[in-house]
Amino acid sequence: MRHVIGLLLTLLLALPVCAQATPIRIKDLVEFDGVRSNDLVGYGLVVGLNGTGDGLRNSPFTEEILSNILERLGVNVTGEQFRPKNVAAVLVTASLPPFARAGSPVDVTVSAIGDASSLLGGTLIMTPLNAADGDIYAVAQGAIIAGGASATGDGAAVVQGVPTAGIIPSGATVEREVAFDFSTMTDLRLALRTPDFTTAARIEQAINQDFDRPVAVMLDAGTVELSIAATRMQSPAHALGRIENILVQPERRARVVVDQRSGTIVMGEDVRIDRVAVSQGNLTLRIQETPLVSQPNPFSPGETVVVPRTDAEIINEPGIGLAEIRAGTSLSEVVAGLNALGVAPRDMIDILKSIKASGALHAEFIVR
Repeated sequence: MRHVIGLLLTLLLALPVCAQATPIRIKDLVEFDGVRSNDLVGYGLVVGLNGTGDGLRNSPFTEEILSNILERLGVNVTGEQFRPKNVAAVLVTASLPPFARAGSPVDVTVSAIGDASSLLGGTLIMTPLNAADGDIYAVAQGAIIAGGASATGDGAAVVQGVPTAGIIPSGATVEREVAFDFSTMTDLRLALRTPDFTTAARIEQAINQDFDRPVAVMLDAGTVELSIAATRMQSPAHALGRIENILVQPERRARVVVDQRSGTIVMGEDVRIDRVAVSQGNLTLRIQETPLVSQPNPFSPGETVVVPRTDAEIINEPGIGLAEIRAGTSLSEVVAGLNALGVAPRDMIDILKSIKASGALHAEFIVR
């Protein structure tokens, strides 16, 4: 019996712990200073299209880049009139990941900028990719995987997805590395993806407890500074490798997010509603036009007259009457109280707006 009672007490003590949210790794909560990607962009040419390329009369830049490529390959096209339909001018974009080394592959996205109808089956010709400083960091080339398909007939056309854009997995090769020496950093800042003073303080406490000495300090709600020297680690990379998997319980603000286009409502765990009474009804105005045509008999004098006839009606539906929503101390109680109203999601959005305006909704209300 003593063992059974002890087991029950252990389970009861463990229940509050299980009810809490799962701790999150620091690497999933912050961005490390200096560890970032760089955007790349290039202008290139796609060939091998099945008659779905640019119309060169409407896209003169396609003819210009095609002439430049052929001249670099030793083909003289000066003064020649050529208008192929299997080429298209494109913009090539990519993201250079942090610590990418020369020879590393990078995925690229290819998007048509002319009047090409599809890039399906096309091949991107060697295209240099530049960063914001104007230097070339990668070169892209390869077969395109288009994001859709299109078919056109004499009387109808069908398009699925976006056939004028596609990707090339590992389609670019890094040619130049970013000039950034991570090993020389003496202090490293952790930038919270969602700034919060409580979360930043918990990250500081968790890191200092792991090292058993003060190595991190919270600067503000979005920044925690880490002293590399105080960690006594071999390098900044070793210090980050140790702290990025430390578990921290983040603190999140109470939010209600509403998407008016789809009628979606998302509420956070900490949303609270005070005791309120809600009444909701629908008012419908219906107008119907039934014109009456009056015309003379055949071969008789007169003219045809259209007499308007309008039927207007206002329908006042009973609605839900006056319903009470009790004060919610948990998300499940809040949801149960709102569901008790028995209204559609779009009507629920209007009710939540009104509850927020009355001051009874204790959460940040975001409308998209």
